[in-house]
Amino acid sequence: MTGAWRWTYEDEAGQPVTGDTLVTTGFPTQSDAESWLGEQWRDLAEHSVSAVTLYEDDTVVYGPMSLSDGS
Repeated sequence: MTGAWRWTYEDEAGQPVTGDTLVTTGFPTQSDAESWLGEQWRDLAEHSVSAVTLYEDDTVVYGPMSLSDGS
């Protein structure tokens, strides 16, 4: 394992969301990945991302996790 942490993105139907505005590169730590998500989740939601899944290398750590703010 290289320890690369990354997010994948899904729409409301559970289909993958891709695009130039979505970060697909890895983060060095889980904390870095989660901090980034905490700062960016609203922008992701504006780009039709409804849920995210966190991976360490190719292993799912958790998710899919909804980006809904509950409103």
